[in-house]
Amino acid sequence: MKRIYTDGACRGNPGPGGWAWASGSDNYASGFGDHTTNQRMEVLAVIEALRENLDNPVEIVSDSNYVVKCFNDRWHAGWLRRGWKNSQGQPVANRDLWEQLFSLVLNGARDVTFTWVKGHSGDTMNDFVDVLATDAADSHRGQHS
Repeated sequence: MKRIYTDGACRGNPGPGGWAWASGSDNYASGFGDHTTNQRMEVLAVIEALRENLDNPVEIVSDSNYVVKCFNDRWHAGWLRRGWKNSQGQPVANRDLWEQLFSLVLNGARDVTFTWVKGHSGDTMNDFVDVLATDAADSHRGQHS
């Protein structure tokens, strides 16, 4: 199973943001958004990781409860059942990105699992993608290995 770490960052919320993924110190990418939110960057990081890494199966490792709980706690099932409404009956935020991610994860063609890791806890790869995402937000440019 290929393990891919992802992260998103934002300077202000909303503000300039960055996303990153890495499956090793020599296989990574990052990018930026001009006026965005941290949650959008977290979701976009996973989308970009899955688009670039067609391996099967894949484990996404993220410090974002927003991303991990969507799949592990099956938030997505309730959103779809309620017509893209959250548990409070409000429209699901970032639907445009969730639709892209769902097409990559929920179509049955790929085996994708999600694992949560505590951010800023000394996990080397989580720290690496955090730096990449933060640098992208700060510099308004991405990197690719």
